[in-house]
Amino acid sequence: MNIIGINAFHGDSSACIVIDGKLRAAVEEERFRRIKHWAGFPSESIACCLKSQGLRLEDIDIIALNTDPSAARLKKFAFVMSGQASIALIKEKIGARRKKRKLTDYLLEAFPTQVFNGRIEHVEHHLAHLASTYCVSPYKEASILSVDGFGDFASAAWGFGSGGEIDVQKRTYFPHSLGIFYQAMTQVLGFPNYGDEYKVMGLASYGEPKYRDQMDQLLHVLDDGDFRLDLSYFRHHREPIGYQWDNGAPQCSPLFSQKLVDLVGGIRAPEQELKQQHRDLARSVQDAYERALFGILGRMYERHKCDQLTLAGGCAMNSVANGKIHLNTPYKKVYVQAAAGDAGGAIGAAVIANQRSGGTNSSLLMSHAYLGNSFSDSELSDVLAQSADELASNAYQVTYDLPLSELVELVSDQLIAGCVIGWFQGAMEWGPRALGNRSILGDPRRADMKEILNLKIKRRESFRPFAPSVLREHVSDWFESDQDVPFMMKVLQIKKSKRSEIPAVTHIDGSGRLQTVTRESNVPYYELISRFY
Repeated sequence: MNIIGINAFHGDSSACIVIDGKLRAAVEEERFRRIKHWAGFPSESIACCLKSQGLRLEDIDIIALNTDPSAARLKKFAFVMSGQASIALIKEKIGARRKKRKLTDYLLEAFPTQVFNGRIEHVEHHLAHLASTYCVSPYKEASILSVDGFGDFASAAWGFGSGGEIDVQKRTYFPHSLGIFYQAMTQVLGFPNYGDEYKVMGLASYGEPKYRDQMDQLLHVLDDGDFRLDLSYFRHHREPIGYQWDNGAPQCSPLFSQKLVDLVGGIRAPEQELKQQHRDLARSVQDAYERALFGILGRMYERHKCDQLTLAGGCAMNSVANGKIHLNTPYKKVYVQAAAGDAGGAIGAAVIANQRSGGTNSSLLMSHAYLGNSFSDSELSDVLAQSADELASNAYQVTYDLPLSELVELVSDQLIAGCVIGWFQGAMEWGPRALGNRSILGDPRRADMKEILNLKIKRRESFRPFAPSVLREHVSDWFESDQDVPFMMKVLQIKKSKRSEIPAVTHIDGSGRLQTVTRESNVPYYELISRFY
């Protein structure tokens, strides 16, 4: 059984391929389009997955999408009849649906010489999220939570996984959404682009939750662990917000009302200097999200009595909150896969389609994220040969076929000398994190390294942190925890005695976004860190 799973016509469009119940490849469209969070039909990702396995569309039995237009029909009808939505908003939703052509039309356009003879499977958005994390986790039993903006008229879902099967027990429906709350406040703070929430998360460590009372007016945590927005502060449920998902970066207009602006004292313009009030507001937003998340998890644990948890959805990318779960809830083992957001829904869709066809998912464990495209030595040599004149003019020395022991010695010496290294090897990472195959590397001991990378290399805000890659067996030497974090999805406290030794990766609050590295998952990167260490 050959199955392609896709996240299409949404931010972080992606594709994966599952063959006989085993995940063989997964990649995001933005890596080919060079547009962050690219939204549309993931034709390049599909082509990459097919090529990696030597297959054509004719060989594919199922294409599974992480959306089901028939989901929550009664909920949608009830909302329209409630009169909360304007006619303009209803027209926008209908128009967006009509713009989408049949999937077969997109396939024909992208692959004119190939024919897809299989079937198309639709999987409800949050079910795909739940499957995308539980079914690739190391746990036979676990609580499962999906939280994001919206998908198929729901913003959250939770349930329990046992023996590979998922029991969905609760959903939170439109218009209430933790993702919308966080995105709206991200816009208020002057970060208007889709996916900018991580900037608020980073900025939060510089502030105090001085706006907690205001956040409690926006977001209410209920006794049953659910949550509700005070909709008078938002406009996403009443007016068109201009969501664009058509072959480019996702875009939307402001999600908040003037009442919210008045509540927090104004909007920060993107070019405006960041002041302490902005830092405090960011911390307050993060604090409100964490309290809501821990409220949900507390109720889930009461029902499941299992200390293993898997997370998915765009909100599961909040690595700061993820790193606090073991401190604020009874959950002690927390798994978040490498592409927890909508891209990961491609895997969930493929997993559910495989189950519906009678297949098992016993070989889906995601212990590493190296699922993207890779290049042979001859391909790399060809690229270098084509650039020979440019390399020579810049006095670059090109060395071929260097043994790994000599390579890690050379690179380690350069890192110690203060150089910044572009480290490119093996298969590309699945998900947004650079995890040792497509990474920018620097010496964490240099206090000026964060500034060098932010200003000269990344060209981004000065408060943005960098992450430490740590040998798995040495985690407890550096962190106040001994967790396995292979995908850089948790921010944990660095030991006070160690913070001054690695200032480039220590946040202002003493934390660091950890990546644990094992020899089994990545031999070259492990050897490099070992040599540097």
